[in-house]
Amino acid sequence: MKHRKLLRADLLISELGFGCMSLGDDHLQNERLLRHAVDAGINYFDTADIYQNGFNEETVGRALRPVRHQVILATKVGNEPNPTQGGWKWNPSKNYILRAVEQSLKRLRTDYIDLYQLHGGTIEDPWEETVEAFEQLKEEGKIRHYGISSIRPNVIRRFATQTDMVSDMLQYSLLDRRPEEEVLGVLKENQVGVLVRGSMAKGYLTGKDLSNHLDYSIQDIELLLDKLKSFSIEKISLAQLAIQWVLSKKEVTAVVAGVRNMSQLEDILGTQSLPDLSMQQLAELSSVLKPNYYQQHR
Repeated sequence: MKHRKLLRADLLISELGFGCMSLGDDHLQNERLLRHAVDAGINYFDTADIYQNGFNEETVGRALRPVRHQVILATKVGNEPNPTQGGWKWNPSKNYILRAVEQSLKRLRTDYIDLYQLHGGTIEDPWEETVEAFEQLKEEGKIRHYGISSIRPNVIRRFATQTDMVSDMLQYSLLDRRPEEEVLGVLKENQVGVLVRGSMAKGYLTGKDLSNHLDYSIQDIELLLDKLKSFSIEKISLAQLAIQWVLSKKEVTAVVAGVRNMSQLEDILGTQSLPDLSMQQLAELSSVLKPNYYQQHR
Protein backbone atom coordinates (compact mmCIF):
# COMPACT_ATOMS: atom_id res chain seq x y z
CA MET A 1 0.00 0.00 0.00
CA LYS A 2 1.32 3.43 -0.94
CA HIS A 3 1.38 6.13 1.73
CA ARG A 4 1.38 9.91 1.78
CA LYS A 5 2.44 12.19 4.61
CA LEU A 6 -0.07 14.21 6.60
CA LEU A 7 2.42 17.02 6.93
CA ARG A 8 1.33 18.94 10.03
CA ALA A 9 0.82 15.67 11.90
CA ASP A 10 3.96 13.99 10.56
CA LEU A 11 1.91 10.85 9.93
CA LEU A 12 2.09 8.46 7.01
CA ILE A 13 -1.42 7.63 5.83
CA SER A 14 -2.37 4.96 3.34
CA GLU A 15 -3.52 6.47 0.03
CA LEU A 16 -6.73 4.50 0.44
CA GLY A 17 -8.64 5.08 3.65
CA PHE A 18 -11.62 3.10 4.91
CA GLY A 19 -14.82 5.12 5.24
CA CYS A 20 -16.79 3.31 7.93
CA MET A 21 -20.16 5.02 7.53
CA SER A 22 -21.49 2.30 5.20
CA LEU A 23 -20.79 -0.59 7.57
CA GLY A 24 -23.77 -2.74 8.49
CA ASP A 25 -25.10 -3.82 11.87
CA ASP A 26 -23.28 -7.16 12.16
CA HIS A 27 -20.15 -6.96 14.32
CA LEU A 28 -18.62 -10.14 12.91
CA GLN A 29 -19.08 -9.12 9.28
CA ASN A 30 -17.70 -5.68 10.03
CA GLU A 31 -14.70 -7.19 11.77
CA ARG A 32 -13.91 -9.35 8.75
CA LEU A 33 -14.03 -6.31 6.47
CA LEU A 34 -12.00 -4.04 8.73
CA ARG A 35 -9.33 -6.59 9.55
CA HIS A 36 -8.99 -7.55 5.88
CA ALA A 37 -8.41 -3.89 5.12
CA VAL A 38 -5.67 -3.74 7.76
CA ASP A 39 -4.04 -6.87 6.36
CA ALA A 40 -4.11 -5.26 2.90
CA GLY A 41 -2.24 -2.20 4.16
CA ILE A 42 -4.99 0.32 4.88
CA ASN A 43 -4.12 2.17 8.08
CA TYR A 44 -6.67 5.03 8.10
CA PHE A 45 -10.21 4.37 9.37
CA ASP A 46 -12.79 7.15 9.51
CA THR A 47 -16.03 7.11 11.49
CA ALA A 48 -18.24 9.60 13.37
CA ASP A 49 -20.23 9.65 16.57
CA ILE A 50 -23.53 10.13 14.72
CA TYR A 51 -23.15 7.18 12.36
CA GLN A 52 -25.79 4.63 13.40
CA ASN A 53 -26.25 6.55 16.65
CA GLY A 54 -22.83 5.52 17.92
CA PHE A 55 -22.95 1.89 16.80
CA ASN A 56 -20.47 2.62 14.02
CA GLU A 57 -17.82 3.77 16.47
CA GLU A 58 -18.58 0.77 18.64
CA THR A 59 -18.22 -1.79 15.84
CA VAL A 60 -15.02 -0.14 14.58
CA GLY A 61 -13.59 -0.12 18.09
CA ARG A 62 -14.39 -3.79 18.64
CA ALA A 63 -12.83 -4.85 15.35
CA LEU A 64 -9.67 -2.76 15.52
CA ARG A 65 -8.81 -3.01 19.21
CA PRO A 66 -6.43 -5.97 18.69
CA VAL A 67 -4.53 -4.00 16.04
CA ARG A 68 -4.92 -0.54 17.56
CA HIS A 69 -1.20 0.23 17.33
CA GLN A 70 -1.25 -0.38 13.55
CA VAL A 71 -4.05 2.03 12.63
CA ILE A 72 -4.98 5.69 12.57
CA LEU A 73 -8.44 6.14 14.06
CA ALA A 74 -10.43 9.20 13.05
CA THR A 75 -13.86 10.25 14.23
CA LYS A 76 -15.99 13.39 14.25
CA VAL A 77 -17.92 15.60 16.65
CA GLY A 78 -20.36 18.51 16.58
CA ASN A 79 -23.79 16.94 16.10
CA GLU A 80 -25.50 16.54 19.46
CA PRO A 81 -28.34 14.02 19.81
CA ASN A 82 -31.73 15.49 20.66
CA PRO A 83 -33.18 12.97 23.15
CA THR A 84 -36.69 14.45 23.25
CA GLN A 85 -37.38 15.24 19.60
CA GLY A 86 -34.99 12.82 17.94
CA GLY A 87 -32.39 13.71 15.37
CA TRP A 88 -29.44 15.99 15.96
CA LYS A 89 -28.61 19.63 16.55
CA TRP A 90 -25.40 21.42 15.64
CA ASN A 91 -23.27 22.10 18.71
CA PRO A 92 -19.58 22.99 18.24
CA SER A 93 -19.26 24.33 21.80
CA LYS A 94 -16.29 23.54 24.01
CA ASN A 95 -18.50 22.05 26.69
CA TYR A 96 -20.16 19.63 24.30
CA ILE A 97 -16.93 18.55 22.61
CA LEU A 98 -15.31 17.78 25.97
CA ARG A 99 -18.31 15.64 26.90
CA ALA A 100 -18.72 13.95 23.53
CA VAL A 101 -15.11 12.80 23.28
CA GLU A 102 -15.53 10.64 26.38
CA GLN A 103 -18.31 8.67 24.72
CA SER A 104 -16.33 8.29 21.50
CA LEU A 105 -13.30 7.01 23.41
CA LYS A 106 -15.47 4.50 25.22
CA ARG A 107 -17.17 3.24 22.05
CA LEU A 108 -13.88 3.06 20.15
CA ARG A 109 -12.27 1.17 23.06
CA THR A 110 -9.19 3.33 22.99
CA ASP A 111 -7.36 5.80 25.22
CA TYR A 112 -6.80 8.29 22.43
CA ILE A 113 -8.14 9.34 19.03
CA ASP A 114 -5.58 9.98 16.31
CA LEU A 115 -7.66 12.54 14.43
CA TYR A 116 -10.69 14.31 15.94
CA GLN A 117 -12.66 16.28 13.36
CA LEU A 118 -15.28 18.98 13.57
CA HIS A 119 -18.17 17.46 11.62
CA GLY A 120 -19.19 20.49 9.57
CA GLY A 121 -19.32 24.13 10.62
CA THR A 122 -20.30 27.61 9.47
CA ILE A 123 -18.57 30.98 9.60
CA GLU A 124 -20.90 32.01 12.46
CA ASP A 125 -19.70 29.24 14.79
CA PRO A 126 -17.79 30.10 18.00
CA TRP A 127 -14.67 28.64 16.40
CA GLU A 128 -12.25 29.90 19.05
CA GLU A 129 -14.18 27.88 21.61
CA THR A 130 -14.05 24.81 19.38
CA VAL A 131 -10.29 25.13 18.98
CA GLU A 132 -9.86 25.60 22.74
CA ALA A 133 -11.59 22.27 23.27
CA PHE A 134 -9.39 20.50 20.71
CA GLU A 135 -6.20 22.00 22.14
CA GLN A 136 -7.21 20.98 25.65
CA LEU A 137 -7.87 17.42 24.50
CA LYS A 138 -4.44 17.34 22.87
CA GLU A 139 -2.80 18.46 26.12
CA GLU A 140 -4.72 15.77 28.00
CA GLY A 141 -3.58 13.12 25.52
CA LYS A 142 -7.15 12.18 24.53
CA ILE A 143 -6.58 13.19 20.92
CA ARG A 144 -3.35 13.42 18.93
CA HIS A 145 -4.49 15.84 16.23
CA TYR A 146 -7.61 17.67 15.09
CA GLY A 147 -9.12 18.67 11.79
CA ILE A 148 -12.40 19.59 10.16
CA SER A 149 -14.80 18.00 7.73
CA SER A 150 -16.00 20.93 5.65
CA ILE A 151 -16.59 22.05 2.08
CA ARG A 152 -17.04 25.75 2.93
CA PRO A 153 -14.13 27.87 1.62
CA ASN A 154 -14.52 30.58 4.28
CA VAL A 155 -14.51 28.03 7.13
CA ILE A 156 -11.61 26.10 5.64
CA ARG A 157 -9.55 29.25 5.13
CA ARG A 158 -10.05 30.35 8.72
CA PHE A 159 -9.10 27.01 10.25
CA ALA A 160 -6.17 26.46 7.87
CA THR A 161 -4.59 29.84 8.56
CA GLN A 162 -5.48 30.45 12.22
CA THR A 163 -5.36 27.04 13.92
CA ASP A 164 -3.15 23.97 14.14
CA MET A 165 -5.61 21.70 12.37
CA VAL A 166 -3.88 19.01 10.33
CA SER A 167 -6.55 18.00 7.80
CA ASP A 168 -9.79 18.78 6.04
CA MET A 169 -12.15 16.12 4.77
CA LEU A 170 -14.05 17.31 1.72
CA GLN A 171 -15.96 16.12 -1.32
CA TYR A 172 -13.89 15.95 -4.48
CA SER A 173 -14.40 14.02 -7.72
CA LEU A 174 -14.72 14.39 -11.46
CA LEU A 175 -18.29 15.53 -10.79
CA ASP A 176 -17.45 17.82 -7.88
CA ARG A 177 -14.38 19.90 -8.65
CA ARG A 178 -15.41 22.85 -6.51
CA PRO A 179 -12.31 22.56 -4.27
CA GLU A 180 -10.11 23.43 -7.27
CA GLU A 181 -11.38 27.01 -7.30
CA GLU A 182 -9.69 27.97 -4.02
CA VAL A 183 -9.73 25.35 -1.29
CA LEU A 184 -7.02 22.98 -2.54
CA GLY A 185 -4.63 25.90 -2.93
CA VAL A 186 -5.31 27.21 0.58
CA LEU A 187 -4.81 23.79 2.12
CA LYS A 188 -1.61 23.12 0.18
CA GLU A 189 -0.16 26.53 1.04
CA ASN A 190 -0.74 25.87 4.73
CA GLN A 191 0.40 22.22 4.60
CA VAL A 192 -3.02 20.95 5.68
CA GLY A 193 -3.86 17.44 4.53
CA VAL A 194 -6.74 16.74 2.14
CA LEU A 195 -8.85 13.69 2.93
CA VAL A 196 -11.26 13.09 0.06
CA ARG A 197 -14.73 11.61 0.44
CA GLY A 198 -17.16 11.16 -2.42
CA SER A 199 -14.52 10.25 -5.01
CA MET A 200 -17.19 8.26 -6.87
CA ALA A 201 -19.79 11.02 -6.50
CA LYS A 202 -22.38 8.89 -4.69
CA GLY A 203 -22.25 6.25 -7.41
CA TYR A 204 -22.76 8.58 -10.36
CA LEU A 205 -19.28 7.78 -11.65
CA THR A 206 -19.92 4.05 -11.53
CA GLY A 207 -23.17 4.30 -13.46
CA LYS A 208 -25.36 3.35 -10.49
CA ASP A 209 -27.46 6.48 -10.77
CA LEU A 210 -28.31 8.75 -13.66
CA SER A 211 -29.89 12.03 -12.69
CA ASN A 212 -28.85 15.66 -12.48
CA HIS A 213 -25.96 16.20 -10.06
CA LEU A 214 -24.85 19.62 -8.84
CA ASP A 215 -24.48 21.72 -12.03
CA TYR A 216 -24.39 18.72 -14.35
CA SER A 217 -27.21 17.21 -16.38
CA ILE A 218 -27.82 13.54 -17.14
CA GLN A 219 -26.30 14.15 -20.55
CA ASP A 220 -23.17 15.61 -18.96
CA ILE A 221 -22.78 12.58 -16.71
CA GLU A 222 -23.30 10.17 -19.59
CA LEU A 223 -20.61 12.00 -21.56
CA LEU A 224 -18.15 11.62 -18.69
CA LEU A 225 -19.05 7.96 -18.19
CA ASP A 226 -18.40 7.30 -21.88
CA LYS A 227 -14.95 8.82 -21.52
CA LEU A 228 -14.22 6.73 -18.41
CA LYS A 229 -15.38 3.60 -20.20
CA SER A 230 -13.08 4.38 -23.11
CA PHE A 231 -10.14 4.08 -20.67
CA SER A 232 -11.51 1.03 -18.94
CA ILE A 233 -10.09 -2.32 -19.93
CA GLU A 234 -10.62 -5.78 -18.50
CA LYS A 235 -10.13 -5.88 -14.71
CA ILE A 236 -10.18 -2.07 -14.33
CA SER A 237 -13.43 -0.74 -12.91
CA LEU A 238 -15.01 2.69 -13.21
CA ALA A 239 -14.60 3.13 -9.45
CA GLN A 240 -10.88 2.50 -9.73
CA LEU A 241 -10.54 5.04 -12.52
CA ALA A 242 -12.45 7.64 -10.50
CA ILE A 243 -10.15 7.05 -7.52
CA GLN A 244 -7.03 7.19 -9.71
CA TRP A 245 -8.06 10.61 -11.02
CA VAL A 246 -8.40 11.98 -7.48
CA LEU A 247 -5.12 10.44 -6.34
CA SER A 248 -3.35 12.08 -9.27
CA LYS A 249 -3.76 15.39 -7.44
CA LYS A 250 -0.67 16.05 -5.33
CA GLU A 251 -2.71 18.08 -2.82
CA VAL A 252 -4.65 14.94 -1.88
CA THR A 253 -3.39 12.94 1.10
CA ALA A 254 -5.86 10.05 0.87
CA VAL A 255 -9.11 8.92 -0.69
CA VAL A 256 -11.46 7.77 2.06
CA ALA A 257 -13.82 5.39 0.29
CA GLY A 258 -17.02 4.11 1.82
CA VAL A 259 -17.04 0.33 2.10
CA ARG A 260 -20.12 -1.83 2.63
CA ASN A 261 -18.98 -5.32 1.60
CA MET A 262 -15.96 -7.38 0.60
CA SER A 263 -16.57 -6.91 -3.11
CA GLN A 264 -16.37 -3.14 -2.75
CA LEU A 265 -13.25 -3.41 -0.60
CA GLU A 266 -11.47 -5.63 -3.13
CA ASP A 267 -12.45 -3.26 -5.94
CA ILE A 268 -10.96 -0.30 -4.08
CA LEU A 269 -7.82 -2.21 -3.12
CA GLY A 270 -7.32 -3.11 -6.78
CA THR A 271 -6.46 0.52 -7.45
CA GLN A 272 -3.05 -0.01 -5.90
CA SER A 273 -1.95 -2.54 -8.51
CA LEU A 274 -2.85 -0.38 -11.50
CA PRO A 275 -0.42 1.79 -13.45
CA ASP A 276 -0.94 5.52 -12.99
CA LEU A 277 -3.11 7.28 -15.53
CA SER A 278 -1.04 9.06 -18.13
CA MET A 279 -0.89 12.85 -18.32
CA GLN A 280 -2.89 12.67 -21.53
CA GLN A 281 -5.60 10.51 -19.93
CA LEU A 282 -5.82 12.82 -16.93
CA ALA A 283 -6.11 15.84 -19.20
CA GLU A 284 -8.80 14.18 -21.31
CA LEU A 285 -10.87 13.28 -18.25
CA SER A 286 -10.50 16.75 -16.78
CA SER A 287 -11.58 18.42 -20.01
CA VAL A 288 -14.86 16.56 -20.52
CA LEU A 289 -16.83 18.92 -18.26
CA LYS A 290 -16.19 22.44 -17.04
CA PRO A 291 -15.29 22.56 -13.34
CA ASN A 292 -18.12 23.64 -11.05
CA TYR A 293 -17.92 26.25 -8.28
CA TYR A 294 -19.29 26.69 -4.78
CA GLN A 295 -22.56 28.61 -4.76
CA GLN A 296 -24.45 27.99 -1.51
CA HIS A 297 -21.58 26.99 0.80
CA ARG A 298 -19.18 29.90 0.61
